[in-house]
Amino acid sequence: MPDGTTSAAQARPTPRVIALANQKGGVGKTTTTINLGTALAAIGKRVLIIDNDPQGNASTGLGISQSDRGIGIYDLLFGDSRLEEVTVPTDVPNLSLVTASVELSGAEVELVNVERREYRLKDALARSQGGYDYVLIDCPPALGLLTLNALAAADAVLVPLQCEFYALEGLSHLVRTIERVKRAFNPALDIQGVVLTMFDRRNNLSDMVAADVRGFFGDKVFETVIPRNVRVSEAPSHGKPVLLYDYRSAGAQAYIHLAGEVLKRERKRQLAYG
Repeated sequence: MPDGTTSAAQARPTPRVIALANQKGGVGKTTTTINLGTALAAIGKRVLIIDNDPQGNASTGLGISQSDRGIGIYDLLFGDSRLEEVTVPTDVPNLSLVTASVELSGAEVELVNVERREYRLKDALARSQGGYDYVLIDCPPALGLLTLNALAAADAVLVPLQCEFYALEGLSHLVRTIERVKRAFNPALDIQGVVLTMFDRRNNLSDMVAADVRGFFGDKVFETVIPRNVRVSEAPSHGKPVLLYDYRSAGAQAYIHLAGEVLKRERKRQLAYG
């Protein structure tokens, strides 16, 4: 008869791990991570956000000040800490966070000589007892070892893409990187989808970029677009997701719709692969 530990391990759900990545900064990665995670948590999903960016904006945006961060992602990557030890609750029910602090700024250099340097995050998640439904990893705006750790650990990549002139140029670079990661480190990695951010309906350029991206990626592009919205911009300064800051705002409603699309795609994937 199997022991209780084995049974408990088998009963824990395997989380869907999604890395939010784009090597370009200022495209809405952190904002999308926070608000997608909040929307999923609001409908009862157990969500963990991992702040894997030395800037620590996801931690700030969820109301965790620098002085309150203690141990976090750095200790997970380099120390003996378990995921449960570095996870903190947030003001959002069902939403937990692994914070980033200033120590992470030297991680790219420190990882170079570390054993299994590309798999530190993957190994840490494999040891987790958390039982999350979704793990969302907020990546830095660079394709270095921190982002590589996220891509090696992830089941899929969600790409926030700002509706601007150079969008497709940067995206093609990211796609090539994802293909290289698949070949070398994570054969199961896939693109979950592309979400258009900072969409301005008054600007013809936004429509042109959206059309180009949809022409290139087809149904990989989410139908939901995230509009330019002052409430979305204001919310991080209050340490809140926009869904808590102003639920009725256009930005908050867009992220609710995006969460619905993500779940719909997940159901289709589960039906297709069993």
